[in-house]
Amino acid sequence: MSRLGIEIEGLQVRFGEFTAVHEATFTVAPGESFGLVGESGSGKSTILRAICGLAPRSAGAVRLTGEGESLPAPGSAAFRRRVQMVFQDPYGSLHPRHTVDRILAEPLAIHGIPDAEARIRRALDEVGLGQGFRFRYPHQLSGGQRQRIAIARALILEPQILLLDEPTSALDASVQAEVLNLLEALRRERGLSFLMVSHDLGVVTHMCERLLVMQQGRMVELLTAEELAAHRVREDYTKKLMEASVGFRRAA
Repeated sequence: MSRLGIEIEGLQVRFGEFTAVHEATFTVAPGESFGLVGESGSGKSTILRAICGLAPRSAGAVRLTGEGESLPAPGSAAFRRRVQMVFQDPYGSLHPRHTVDRILAEPLAIHGIPDAEARIRRALDEVGLGQGFRFRYPHQLSGGQRQRIAIARALILEPQILLLDEPTSALDASVQAEVLNLLEALRRERGLSFLMVSHDLGVVTHMCERLLVMQQGRMVELLTAEELAAHRVREDYTKKLMEASVGFRRAA
C-alpha cells in the first residue's frame, strides 16, 4: 500500500455565528509529520475534527494525495479506514465498560475486517503491551497504557494517516517521552503520515518536519522545524509562543 498525504484547502469551520477556523490551507506530504501549534482556542483540534467528520466543514476541501490508487472521498468508510485519530484524553477516549479486547475488536467489526484474533495480538505487541492486557478494563491501566491502547485501536485498521490531537499532554513527562518515541518508531516502520496538534513547541519540533502556527482560527506562519530551532521566525506571535515555551530546545 502506497503512502498517502492530505491536502487542506480553504477550510472553514463555523459553529453558528462563531468561526472557529478561517480558511486554513496546507498540505501534508505522504510520509511527512506535520504539526499544528498555537494557544488554546486557536483552531488546531477543530481542524483535525473537521478532517475526520467530527466538526462541520462550512467551506473548503479535504483531499487525500498519493499515487497509483483511487483515493476515497472524506466521510466514506474507505477514508475513515485510511485516516485515523488519536485523541488527547486517554481517560475519556476508551469505553470504561469495554475490555481492551472489545475496544480493539470493534473497529474491525465495523469495517468487516477478518482475522481479528491475529490483528489484536499484533496491535498489542506493536504498542509494547503483552497479551496479558487484552482482557483488562481501562480503569485497570495507567495513563500511558491507556494511550497505547488508543494508538493500537487507531493502528489496527492499518491506516496511512494518523491525526494526533495532543496525544501526550495528559501524561506525565516520563511517559510522554515513551509514547512519542513509540509513535515515531511506528511512523518510520509503517511509512505513516502524521498531522499532529500540540501547544508544546518542543514536542512538535521533535516530531515534525514542518509546522503551521495558528492564532484565533487563522494561519499565522508556516515554518520548518529547522527554521524554528534557529529562531528564523517572522511573526511576533510565533516569537511570543517561543518565549512562552519554557525549556524549548531542539538540536539543530
